[in-house]
Amino acid sequence: MRSLLFVPGDSRRKLDKGLGSGADVLLIDLEDSVSADSKAEARRITAAFLADTIDAPDRPRLFVRINAFETELVDADLEAVMPARPEGVMLPKAAGGPDVTRLDAKLAVREAEVGLPDGSTRILVVATETAGALFQLGSYRDSSSRLAGLAWGGEDLSAELGAASMRDPDGNLTDPFRMARSLCLAGAVHAGVAPIDTVHTNFRDIDGLKRESEMAARDGFTAKMAIHPAQVPVINAAFTPGADAIASARRIVDAFAAKPGAGVVGLDGEMVDRPHLRRAERLLERARAAGLSV
Repeated sequence: MRSLLFVPGDSRRKLDKGLGSGADVLLIDLEDSVSADSKAEARRITAAFLADTIDAPDRPRLFVRINAFETELVDADLEAVMPARPEGVMLPKAAGGPDVTRLDAKLAVREAEVGLPDGSTRILVVATETAGALFQLGSYRDSSSRLAGLAWGGEDLSAELGAASMRDPDGNLTDPFRMARSLCLAGAVHAGVAPIDTVHTNFRDIDGLKRESEMAARDGFTAKMAIHPAQVPVINAAFTPGADAIASARRIVDAFAAKPGAGVVGLDGEMVDRPHLRRAERLLERARAAGLSV
């Protein structure tokens, strides 16, 4: 899971186009991109799209971003889409781990009602959209075995904080949003799930997207959300390990395999320890997930 493309749930044309984007995940949106008076129609279109597509070969993974708990629309969203068997749901404006546990319980009921295996529907969370949520980013660990990733988002947080902008005149994140990003990364790693970088809202700024994606991959994020199909190839490239990185990781893993139980091994005149091994193993896992030979 490298790229997650948002597509409005009320547009069958855009949903069909998203299938050919190359995104690893389509995030079918019932929340921000759908107006209040279009929610019911969006649910209908989304359910029909899922039913038509879920069994297709070589498709992206299909997740639905439902509405936040505070809207009281969650039950209607799940009632509409769960019979069509989405692979997962994304919960926006989550307040912490208890929200994931609450959603887990609702999904278990819906799965039983429609004959899906218990636990088959995964959960992604947008975890930094309110000020209070920032204090709960350590609470997702053990909240649900369904949890697959934590994403950070800043637009709603910006509005709540009263910030004029998330970025300074040079385009860099300001301190509150750097903090939210870092806490999300740490919270995801603590929970043992994928850390997901936020969207780059200027979809025409491909150079900026490339820099931002490479920086996120460098810092430890393993995926990034997108709002336009043109962003997907750039994101996929940034989060796909290169041949040199794979070869280096392979040599580290092989060196430790040759000396079982060793805490440190010598490689090219340098001492390599267990944290290097864990980092190499994670990189090889990402490469395998991208379909590369390791």
